[in-house]
Amino acid sequence: MQLEEIGWSEFFVEQHSAGIPARVASVFYERFLVWTEGGEMEVGVSGTLRRTSPIWPTVGDWVLLRDDADVIVKVLNRKTKLCRKQPDREIREQVLAANVDVLFIVSGLDRDYNERRLERFLVVAKQSGARPVVLLNKSDLAEGIGMDITEVMKKTQQMNLDVPVVTLSALCDDALDVIPAFLNNGETAALLGSSGVGKSTILNRLIGAQRQLTQETRANDNRGRHTTTSREMFQMPGGWLLIDLPGLREVQLWASQEHLEASFDDIQELALGCRFRDCRHANEPGCAVLEAGLDAARLENYQKMQREVAYVERKTDPRLAKETKAKWKAIEKSMRHSGKPKKV
Repeated sequence: MQLEEIGWSEFFVEQHSAGIPARVASVFYERFLVWTEGGEMEVGVSGTLRRTSPIWPTVGDWVLLRDDADVIVKVLNRKTKLCRKQPDREIREQVLAANVDVLFIVSGLDRDYNERRLERFLVVAKQSGARPVVLLNKSDLAEGIGMDITEVMKKTQQMNLDVPVVTLSALCDDALDVIPAFLNNGETAALLGSSGVGKSTILNRLIGAQRQLTQETRANDNRGRHTTTSREMFQMPGGWLLIDLPGLREVQLWASQEHLEASFDDIQELALGCRFRDCRHANEPGCAVLEAGLDAARLENYQKMQREVAYVERKTDPRLAKETKAKWKAIEKSMRHSGKPKKV
């Protein structure tokens, strides 16, 4: 296969040194299925990379292989990376996929549809550097549960006016032909969403073959079952690539305040009119955000993610952690002395 057909570009050419270029198509514990000009092969990692590299290979990565052994010796710098906080107490980044050009955020037009979850996924997309597109799947089910597709489309578009929103039904092949239009030859897309939204069905329909297993959602609550258990990249008939990701039960943010604010541009625009520059949009007088009558649930979700991002930043930035500690120490000291009688 030609490297350009699987995403090789000038960005990676400039990093190329000794070794065979390869792209990671899937990961199985510490074994990797990679694509090279010579074809597909399974490889491991070198001892040096294991001991010294700050980057561990993931699906979508470009790597260099040793000429004389089936091992990865270097992971090239990434154009983009899709990540979240590791889903446990440990404050650590988990990279889900690398070098993704377009991120398809998939939500079901059934009981899965959740505005707050979509807002969170849009922050993840903004942080990744990929171009986000929202796919509202299962349009064939919406009418049966009394869902107004036009109204849902409007609400979803208002979350971020720069993000395209598409309604479709993968089961009926309805509107699937618009998906390739968002990509150029050699570009890579990824499917992101919770379990049961139809990501694997979309992939199977686009390929025209049953490459990924699918299951019906639970009848009592329309919640999905995990069918995709690993991250895997596929070559698509139109000359682009698609990464299918397992459904995410939770998405703890690994992002900056800048990425968060860029995903809530309506709040940032309103905040310019607040009386106080450090307005928290809670109960401060002259708060333009509160006076605008913004959806209370959207504002609450924004504030929740603000606290979440600030917590991670404090834990990962020693300087910020030191400043925060000093600030609270000064506040506690001031409170201790505020009740003491002044000396005459």
